[in-house]
Amino acid sequence: MDLIPQVRLARSEGGSVELGDTARLEVGAGAESAARWIRGVLAPATGVDFLEAGTGGGGGAGNGDGVTVRLAVDAGLGPEAYRLGVEAGTVEIAGGDAAGVFWGVQTMRQLMAPAAFRRAPAPGAGPWTLPVCAVEDRPRFGWRGFMLDVARHFMPKDGVLRHLDLMAAHKLNVLHLHLTDDQGWRPEITRYPRLTEVGAWRERTKVGLRESPLWDERPHGGYYTQDDLREIVAYAAARHITVVPEIDIPGHSQAAIAAYPELGNTDVVDTAALPVLPEWGINPNVLAPTEAVLRFYENVLTELLDVFPGTFVHIGGDECPKEQWRASPTAQARIAELGVADEDGLQSALIRHFDRWLADRGRRLIGWDEILEGGLAEGAAVSSWQGYAGGIAAARAGHDVVMCPQSQVYLDWRQAEGPDEPVPIAHARTLEDVYRFEPVPAELTAAEAEHVIGTQANVWTEVLDSPRAVDYAVYPRLAALAEVAWSALPPPAERDWPDFEARMRTHYARLDALGVEYRPPGGPHPWQRRPGVPGRPLDGPPTIV
Repeated sequence: MDLIPQVRLARSEGGSVELGDTARLEVGAGAESAARWIRGVLAPATGVDFLEAGTGGGGGAGNGDGVTVRLAVDAGLGPEAYRLGVEAGTVEIAGGDAAGVFWGVQTMRQLMAPAAFRRAPAPGAGPWTLPVCAVEDRPRFGWRGFMLDVARHFMPKDGVLRHLDLMAAHKLNVLHLHLTDDQGWRPEITRYPRLTEVGAWRERTKVGLRESPLWDERPHGGYYTQDDLREIVAYAAARHITVVPEIDIPGHSQAAIAAYPELGNTDVVDTAALPVLPEWGINPNVLAPTEAVLRFYENVLTELLDVFPGTFVHIGGDECPKEQWRASPTAQARIAELGVADEDGLQSALIRHFDRWLADRGRRLIGWDEILEGGLAEGAAVSSWQGYAGGIAAARAGHDVVMCPQSQVYLDWRQAEGPDEPVPIAHARTLEDVYRFEPVPAELTAAEAEHVIGTQANVWTEVLDSPRAVDYAVYPRLAALAEVAWSALPPPAERDWPDFEARMRTHYARLDALGVEYRPPGGPHPWQRRPGVPGRPLDGPPTIV
């Protein structure tokens, strides 16, 4: 059946069922979102009319050659689980909840020809058939994520919506949207209009990494209105995807400081002279640890909580150099006032403040693993990116963890050695490497492992300056991460790579139908290369901790 992600149980009975020109759709309570998706996406792609039961035409006795597609919720299956059965005249999909029904429908689409992934049927497409089969499936993790960085290179709204469609096709359910950084501020905040009037735009952009001598002298930027973001959230919710916004605090904040210089450490830096940063790398210009800055970001988050209804809010917390705080009388006085030991303790106090602030509003803070420095806030969860060590420490301390170590699932890292990879970063991480990634460290006990709530792949866009470049970096490797996150796979060394590689041959045709400009197995097309733009090769094997 060439399903990706791999299902837990699939039994082929032999033979096939043809949908016909029309099919009858019977929709039980709780399955309405899956029915809307069928009518809004699958019907236009195939040209099959999915008619509501009782309206005539399609499926059942006296309704021609079509079939009846029955969608229902069966809570006994469990969250996001589903059962799919295809036999003569009927397709039955039952989910443990609305999401489970939706994932079952995604499997139904994969059981059809790859052309079902187009937006309209090509001439001669069809007839549309499904194999007679039975499938039972459920996800391994509740957090199956993809982090998209729209701060470094802005992605217009339609591009984000497209990635949500691609995520749904792979049964991924968390879009971590990296909205702010030194190089750009992307969400509209009505109380602070300069965040987008000034902070959303930079005058020029480094081409390649920091060592590169090349510049793009065109201004770059863009932002999402709050209505844009509400649309993204609603579009995601219709696909049972939660959007987790990231607003960086206290590092990676120069775009905000460029818009409102009083946010910076004005007693040691002329913050009024700081632009939105046009290059990449760890940046010393960080937020001042004052009560005024806390109030500013409380007001920012207040508006965003109204836009993003999900439980988690990501506050960054990574790569915050402390030099300005060490030199700042204001920061040193703040350390004394709070009674913390040092600058790490000061950052921890800031994180704890927002942890309590979010908890008071029914939300949860999540941050990169540097939030462990100086002590972790009580209710915080950790995105473990520097390796496994931060996630292990957090899980052992009883904190929830999303595993996303850079050495395994940073999709901006190069996909092969050799001169043709565009703007090569770090070490090669192939499709097979991602397929063999294991999110739960063997060092954890069974009880500690329960705190690994999921995994995600991250794509940073410093050198990914177009949708085509993002496609190349992300796919097909995100398909492998989707299988790692969803499927009950054996330990990495025992995984059946030849089987996954064989299933991918069919999946490449689906990606082609979806218009994804993925990296071909044999290497980049000529137009996917970036000759003359240097990357940053690293010597020796990666350090995995």
